[in-house]
Amino acid sequence: MTTFTAINLIKRPEGAHIDSSLFEVVEKQLDKAAPGQIIVKQTLMSLDPAMFGWMSSDRNSYIPPVELGDVMRSSGIGEVIESNHPDFTVGDRVMGMMGWQEYYLGDGKGLNKVTADLPDESILSVFALPGLTATQGLFYVGKPQKGETLIVTGAAGSVGSIVGQLAKAEGLRVIGVVGSQEKADWIVNELGFDAAINYKSDDLDGQLAKAAPDGIDVFFENTGGPIQSLILDRMNAHGRAVVCGLISDYHSDVPAPGPSWLNVIKRRITIQGFTMPDHFHEVPKLLEKLTPYVMDGKIKHRTHVLEGLTSAIDGLNLFTESANKGKLVVKL
Repeated sequence: MTTFTAINLIKRPEGAHIDSSLFEVVEKQLDKAAPGQIIVKQTLMSLDPAMFGWMSSDRNSYIPPVELGDVMRSSGIGEVIESNHPDFTVGDRVMGMMGWQEYYLGDGKGLNKVTADLPDESILSVFALPGLTATQGLFYVGKPQKGETLIVTGAAGSVGSIVGQLAKAEGLRVIGVVGSQEKADWIVNELGFDAAINYKSDDLDGQLAKAAPDGIDVFFENTGGPIQSLILDRMNAHGRAVVCGLISDYHSDVPAPGPSWLNVIKRRITIQGFTMPDHFHEVPKLLEKLTPYVMDGKIKHRTHVLEGLTSAIDGLNLFTESANKGKLVVKL
């Protein structure tokens, strides 16, 4: 009898800190694949800021919360080791939502075959949720035009770093907002951003004025925080604000006040929130859009690897501490 380890969510978080009391580590029996099912051995599992929302009790959201007692939700990559499904064969490399567990057993719905000849870390860092989110949000919501100025918060993160590089490849001036000088140096010196602002430093408005002398056309928002209003105040007429994440508010009972609507009216700014579950059916199109940038060497990434399934629990705290360096993944 083959068994494997899984982690179930058993309690909703209260506050920002995540600890083992929220989860139950269990041993499960690995059954045979029934007709129409496959078994995948996960090799890498993704950690994403969206997980904070998935663990909450909020049912008025873009995706239902993880039910208490269920395996914690996550995306990952792995290899098909058994198949009774006509669309999958043993040896296929697949990615998609497989949860905090060493093996996935199911009908394969939502899993996509991986054909790019790249390591698993690169696939999960670029072609999985981060790259898909960046591609959808930038091109189909932000609608960037060559010569415009884009600013992205969380710019050293898995989504923000790809957004900035895609925008640079399209001929935009790109400014990144980060939480440390090390991250600022990385996005400018390694990724090619035009400027970086550490939101923990002084005179943020003065820094914005210097970095964006001609104003801001596209604002890709991942974090929230006080700099948000300063950015909106410097947006040009008909600018577009793409609201992808607000990690600074995920643990607040009362969200921080938003920007002035007066500037939104005067400058005719379009503000649109979006989430990837609305676009999972468009994954092939998004991959087709993203792949040439990656294969042409225009997208660099770095991966922050944690070892072992249970490292995911404490690993989530790296997001709120702004301590992750690149795409956060768990090696199984």
